[in-house]
Amino acid sequence: MKKKLLVAVLLGTAFSFLSAGGSGEAQSPGKMELTFFYPVNVGGPLTALIDKICTDFTRENPNIIVKPVYTGNYDDTVVKIQTAIQGRNPPDFFINLATQRFSMAASKAAIPLDDLIATDGAAGKAYIDDFLPGFMEDSWVDGKIYSIPFQRSTMVLFYNKDAFAEVGLNPEKPPVSWKELVEYAQKLTKRDASGNITRYGVGTALNSGSAQWGFTGFALQNSADGRNLMSENGKQVYFDTPENVDALQFWLDLQNKYNVMQKGIVQWTDLPGQFLSGQAAMIYHTTGNLTNINNNAKFKFGVAFLPGNKRMGAPTGGGNFYVSAGIPKERQEAAWKFIKFATTPERAAQWNVDTGYVATRKSALDTQIMKDYYAKVPQARVAFDQIPLAKPELTTYDSAKIWRILNDHIQSAVTGEATAAQAMKAAQAEATEALKRYQ
Repeated sequence: MKKKLLVAVLLGTAFSFLSAGGSGEAQSPGKMELTFFYPVNVGGPLTALIDKICTDFTRENPNIIVKPVYTGNYDDTVVKIQTAIQGRNPPDFFINLATQRFSMAASKAAIPLDDLIATDGAAGKAYIDDFLPGFMEDSWVDGKIYSIPFQRSTMVLFYNKDAFAEVGLNPEKPPVSWKELVEYAQKLTKRDASGNITRYGVGTALNSGSAQWGFTGFALQNSADGRNLMSENGKQVYFDTPENVDALQFWLDLQNKYNVMQKGIVQWTDLPGQFLSGQAAMIYHTTGNLTNINNNAKFKFGVAFLPGNKRMGAPTGGGNFYVSAGIPKERQEAAWKFIKFATTPERAAQWNVDTGYVATRKSALDTQIMKDYYAKVPQARVAFDQIPLAKPELTTYDSAKIWRILNDHIQSAVTGEATAAQAMKAAQAEATEALKRYQ
């Protein structure tokens, strides 16, 4: 609580400073320089792509210079935003996880965008209505829009078609159920003459900061009624249901019972390399790595919906645009202008092509860019088609803390310190206590 109060005080100080003196840097007469924080959490040359969007924007808007600042991964970005606010020099706008929207609203780090949207009249409403509902779903807080979808993704199954053919599996028929996932993974797991595993059948990330994303998908797939890990208002979690205990047990069984997944804590960042090097025949990973895999795979690969159990389901994730609170109105309007520029149908389509992130707008599919891309890389269409089955990953108030709680207890089960039931019960109790202040 003390930390939250301190941040709130610092936020207020920072915003008073900005209102009085802008960004804190000297501005050229007639020109406005905006600072833009953004993360990268996938492979590929995203920094160069962001630089180009900013350069193109300034070419069309010579009086607005956008200064992009790469802030590391998403976790690093949250810290750097808080640090910048405490240093009385926050960015004018930023990309942060969609899952941070409750925290951004509660701490008053970002503004609701409804007034800016309303200023655009009918065009503003049409703009918002054009975003995929599966992505806009996690832009809202208490009936207001706090963020705009940008580098968004869903988790898909990447699989090695050559490995499938090698073991007698149909390369055009990936697993569609947990039962088939186990059967396929058992066939795909490869051992050397000494019995050592040289290729695992499947891999999914279990490291802190990533486990909650993958687990959201498994929880949705095993849900009896389609309920997510949390309430829609972000104030409750549902960790210790029988279905979620079973979902965690399935992860443990992939490692320990079936021996088809690397034991211990599997790192998110290691999985694409393991897939490309042939050490894993199937991996659960973000569509944001599609371009990286497509450019570097030396084998035929496929992309598929995540295998289901009681139902099909997948988690959405990735980052949205936010506009900082407390900065002068003209700077907020300039930031909003950039956000609209960066999310036009053509740029959303090109971002999809260049990165593998899913095009966030419906109209992007009508562009020639997307039509040509899907014809050339049909695997890219899978992510878009899966969005109607997808729901936001674990999203609550104080999300960083709730993530840490779930991740820590999942890892306690993975390392053998707790059973699946014990881990989920403890996570439920700890998270419920942490969320009491928001009830």
